[in-house]
Amino acid sequence: MEKERNFQTEVGGRPIQIKIKNWAEQASGSCLVQIGDTEVLATAVMAKQDKEGQDFFPLTVDYEERFYAAGRIFGSRFIRRESRPTDEAILTGRMIDRTIRPRFPKELKRETQVVITCLSWDGENDPDVLGLIAASTALSISDIPFSGPIGLVRIGRVDNKWIFNPTYEERAKSDIDLILAAVESNKKILINMVEMGGKEVPEDDVMEATKVAEPELKKLIDFQRKIGAEIGKTKAIIPAIIDEQLEKEVKEFAKNKLEKAIKDLKPEEKELSTINNLQEELINIVKEKYPDPEKIKLALEYFEEEIAKAVYKNIIENNKRPDGRKTDELRKLSCEVGVLPRTHGTGVFSRGLTRVLSILTLGGPKDQQLLEGMEFIGKKRFMHHYNFPAYSSGEVGFSRGPKRREIGHGCLAEKALLPLIPDSEQFPYTIRIVSEVVSSNGSTSMASVCASTLALLDAGVPIKEPVAGISIGLAEDEKTGKQELLLDIQGPEDHLGGMDFKVAGTKNGITAIQMDTKTAGIDKELMKDALALAKKARLEILDIIKKAIPEPRKNLSVWAPKIKVIHIDPAKIGEVIGPRGSVINKMIEQYNVGIDIEDSGLVYITGKDDDAVEATVQQIKGMTREVQVGEVFQGEVKRILDFGAFVEVLPGTDGLVHISKLVPYHIKSATDVVNIGDIIPVKVTSIDELGRINLSAIEAGFQPKNKKQ
Repeated sequence: MEKERNFQTEVGGRPIQIKIKNWAEQASGSCLVQIGDTEVLATAVMAKQDKEGQDFFPLTVDYEERFYAAGRIFGSRFIRRESRPTDEAILTGRMIDRTIRPRFPKELKRETQVVITCLSWDGENDPDVLGLIAASTALSISDIPFSGPIGLVRIGRVDNKWIFNPTYEERAKSDIDLILAAVESNKKILINMVEMGGKEVPEDDVMEATKVAEPELKKLIDFQRKIGAEIGKTKAIIPAIIDEQLEKEVKEFAKNKLEKAIKDLKPEEKELSTINNLQEELINIVKEKYPDPEKIKLALEYFEEEIAKAVYKNIIENNKRPDGRKTDELRKLSCEVGVLPRTHGTGVFSRGLTRVLSILTLGGPKDQQLLEGMEFIGKKRFMHHYNFPAYSSGEVGFSRGPKRREIGHGCLAEKALLPLIPDSEQFPYTIRIVSEVVSSNGSTSMASVCASTLALLDAGVPIKEPVAGISIGLAEDEKTGKQELLLDIQGPEDHLGGMDFKVAGTKNGITAIQMDTKTAGIDKELMKDALALAKKARLEILDIIKKAIPEPRKNLSVWAPKIKVIHIDPAKIGEVIGPRGSVINKMIEQYNVGIDIEDSGLVYITGKDDDAVEATVQQIKGMTREVQVGEVFQGEVKRILDFGAFVEVLPGTDGLVHISKLVPYHIKSATDVVNIGDIIPVKVTSIDELGRINLSAIEAGFQPKNKKQ
């Protein structure tokens, strides 16, 4: 390889540069990709030898954030280095993994690792798009078997104008954030990965964005091909393990039995045991005939291929799926709300054997999540977390924290719900939803969207619209090339199928899409049909949700915290806090509340008791409101001087009653008629240019108890 080669193209009028350097010289393939001053390094390495007994493709994709890329030192005073990847880094790694994984040959069982590292970040350009382009290029120029290249673009829309690879500022203004990855097959662009968040975007707009992206995707594919043609290595040949005799025997075994088992399946989803029994029978036959355990693994691979063929054939020829449904038919749906006694909101959504319980908790501003990542530092007031315990699929397993898949599914549902969450001024609560998958048989991520919507409504959160999600699968006949979309895929269809197309949204439009394929990809026409089928199902699910709970509850749970929000003059924040926090801490202790003050003057008072919260509100209002000329107060005498008395009209706010304004007759000293601690009526007569308040007790009708004339 030469020391350095630079290649450049444009996407949407913005230059993209790919640099081939000898930095990672011992990797199978590597490159740097740059837009603006954001630059990533991608490396791809394949092990030299197969691992004995390996029966799957061990691909690892890691996206690494480095805080030096943003010119920052990460961590506490005690740990100054990156450790666990952020959720953002995990999501980027998963997106790249989902895109490149189907492009490796199925016979490849050799350990392969792709690492993308962000080396420089300019605060304008997101490195995730560069990461996938870099991964595709590194694999394409390496000796690793990889049927790339893959093109990828991010699309936004500002002022009705499509923008490619928009900056963070442009994305904040956009109503759609769409990432499309594509390959070229038979001179046709096929979409093989979609990731989208949107503000109720119509299906037609998504298709329009896909259409305008095609030329840019094609350009990036051709660009990488050119680089590969100039400097790419010869691809390693991984011979497929073929046992023609064993394959023939498996086909003979499966021929009649499997087809009959699938045709005779009962509508209940549990009735897949017949196929499992056939698999056990096959294992016993192979064990008796072949002593080599590798033969069993190979036989099961052949058997799974036969299952897929039989399932697809039954779907395409007879419009009958493994559970008896038609291709466009939903499983049985049901909804429940308010199922737990002490939580703030709950929802249970069932779709066939898939069942998700979502629990919502409300908190104050102090319960917001503090985020510190390479790209973002700030607070997060809406969180959705997804748990997938082993028992949900009838298995035994350990629980050691969320895995990448759980983080990915949780964030997908969060993306789907976020556009409908009210802002903090309308609803000042921190919101956390936890979706517990209690039973799994396909598309639990979309079920968690539906269950979370139920929990939001049950909690009384004033969401703009309910949200629902559904997954679309794909059955394809290899011989004829005929394809059928499958609505609401379940376990075997998800495992054997060629696509998982998840769509979530409201009655008005789409809020989230996630799609990946196990095939080459899908064309625009099939994508359009999938979106239309998803919309039809989404509206049906929304009707079921509406029947269970038509609108957000009017009142919050009695167990939810009480929050009041007031706005004060920012100049008076110091008065509320007091010297070293003395004033605010006294109120917190006295009323047993939480008080959070923002620089803008917004004050959040959180507590368990309505009366305590209201008392705190009134005290802060009294401390911070402006005194008006003509107002009358019952004030406490705080100080007495020769020329008059200082009276506190509001907490922390004093005014002067001159000795001549205390009583309508001559006195030698203010102490002749008042003492410190007395409560007397006073009227505001004037406020000078320095803000000093002048008071009159005479005009307020003051009648001293101890008259000295």
